[in-house]
Amino acid sequence: MTPTRQREAGRGGLREWLLGDLRQPEVGGPHAGPVLEKRYPWWRVMCLTGVDYFSTLGYQPGIAALAAGALSPLATILLVALTLFGALPIYRRVAEESPHGQGSIAMLERLLPRWKGKLFVLVLLGFVATDYVITITLSAADATAHALENPYVPRALHGQQVPVTLVLIGLLGAVFLAGFSEAITIAVTLVGVYLGLSLVVESVALEHVITHPHLVAHWSRLLTTEYSSPAMMVAVALLVFPKLALGLSGFETGVAVMPQIRGDPSDTPDRPYGRIRGARRMLTTAALIMSVFLITTSFTTIVLIPEREFREGGKASGRALAYLAHQYLGNRFGSLYDISTILILWFAGASAMAGLLNIMPRYLPRYGMAPNWASAFRPLVLVFIAVAFAITVIFHASVVAQGSAYATGVLVLILSAAVAVTLSMRRRGRRRAAFGFGLISLVFVYTTIANIIERPDGVKIAFFFITAIVVTSLISRATRSTELRVTDISFDDLARRIVTDLAAGGTIRLVANEPDARDAAEYLEKEEETREIHHLSQDEPVAFLEVTVPDPSEFAADLQVTGEERYGKRILRMESPTVANAIAALLFRIRDITGKKPHVYFHWAEGNPIMAMLRYLIFGSGDVAPLTREVVRHAERDVTKRPQVHVG
Repeated sequence: MTPTRQREAGRGGLREWLLGDLRQPEVGGPHAGPVLEKRYPWWRVMCLTGVDYFSTLGYQPGIAALAAGALSPLATILLVALTLFGALPIYRRVAEESPHGQGSIAMLERLLPRWKGKLFVLVLLGFVATDYVITITLSAADATAHALENPYVPRALHGQQVPVTLVLIGLLGAVFLAGFSEAITIAVTLVGVYLGLSLVVESVALEHVITHPHLVAHWSRLLTTEYSSPAMMVAVALLVFPKLALGLSGFETGVAVMPQIRGDPSDTPDRPYGRIRGARRMLTTAALIMSVFLITTSFTTIVLIPEREFREGGKASGRALAYLAHQYLGNRFGSLYDISTILILWFAGASAMAGLLNIMPRYLPRYGMAPNWASAFRPLVLVFIAVAFAITVIFHASVVAQGSAYATGVLVLILSAAVAVTLSMRRRGRRRAAFGFGLISLVFVYTTIANIIERPDGVKIAFFFITAIVVTSLISRATRSTELRVTDISFDDLARRIVTDLAAGGTIRLVANEPDARDAAEYLEKEEETREIHHLSQDEPVAFLEVTVPDPSEFAADLQVTGEERYGKRILRMESPTVANAIAALLFRIRDITGKKPHVYFHWAEGNPIMAMLRYLIFGSGDVAPLTREVVRHAERDVTKRPQVHVG
């Protein structure tokens, strides 16, 4: 046990409650992240992602009507085509390649090594935060809109959109802080009731359209009056359908909740084929259900609801299906539908929160770009709820105003997934598949750019999240630079024998050497210089200690210490993201297994100390001697137990 871990004892009170579920993620492992105890059938997990995906029916038809007008059904058909033949095949592939919930981010991380990959992941995490946090605020705002438009709600609450939305977000945070063990059961109930009631509303609306053909004729006249030909209609629909991108919102969340799918008994962590099969069924079923609802609701709402009611402040603004429920089924049924819509929209924030809590701890703590407490759920819940409060106040709890940011986050994540799958297919030599996914990627490039040009506010919000994540991550990495950052240390037989022989001979003395030519002259010169500077006699045994840095962008790693005998010299060799932290960790392990304090000897490095610190933070090297001593000092407060660091 390292000195840092030895000081974990003694936590209590508020700290113990906040950090009670703190877990150390596996370093670089594919399964790093929270451990989920329960597994469920795929159709039940579909309901957890469905509270996000299906709940968009609460506001998607109204947004489509505002964006496309009479062309809303045609633009929605294009969106459905992109869903079934674009997003769905992409995420079925993502589910296969990242079955532990990491999503397309993990695929791109593998393709881009070192600092480039990590910075790219931070940018994508900014869009993830945009997508999921706006899901919380947008869904809560729309739930509030449904509540305040209900005729039975006291008039005193009218105009109190922001306070009511903040209360809903606060309740969501309270649920997670108390413990979120029954999320699946709640989600299944809410989705079942909401889809059932929505089916009733849509069936009645379709019946009314069929029995009143003049309404369809009026809509048809609008189309032919505004557009000269079917080709023009299709062209305009292609231009406006990117504004309907909210209808694609469920796929990234679906992959994020994959770890909760029950697989086959034969599943292994490396080959969870049963879970992958269940995830594919989940994604396909959800996409088919949503596609049917999107097409039918876009048609009935545009035919039955006056255009003015879709605008901000109108009775159908953000609640088109609820408007139809009240209009054709009465206020009692409409109120029941309002309640189901409010609950599923509120719980859509739960799906987004679950996604955040699943994704963020998989990356930032492992990169050293978040404090250790970021691996615990409750502190993250408090952070995300605080950010959601701020966004709600800034946007005045407006559904329309937040839609652009939400669409931007959704589209960028789907585009990143499309690119990741295309590159994966190309790397595997599957050229036809890579070409097909490449074409889909181009469609999403167009959709994303069109959405950004039309509604640039989404990029501004995403840029805020990206900047906040990158800046806080780099600050965290710098402040945690003197941690031991070693998860485990193992010795091969020769390395263990070298340590045992040194301990048997008296004081354990190690000479830090930066490997260069590694010839006889290098080791002879280094040993003679060390003995002269540090006044060591020729009969005092020493061993050389060498650390190489394969990837300085990694934060922590397992150390494998290998022994070597070269030109009559004994050498201990390691690979680590940082030299100083690896040496310090090895000194503590040698102390623990031998019962003796080891001594390590350095020479002062030449150069500017500030530049040396920057080299340490970026390249893992720098002025190793003082840095090693600082890591040792931070890890062991008891001076009498510290390994000795000598610099001359």
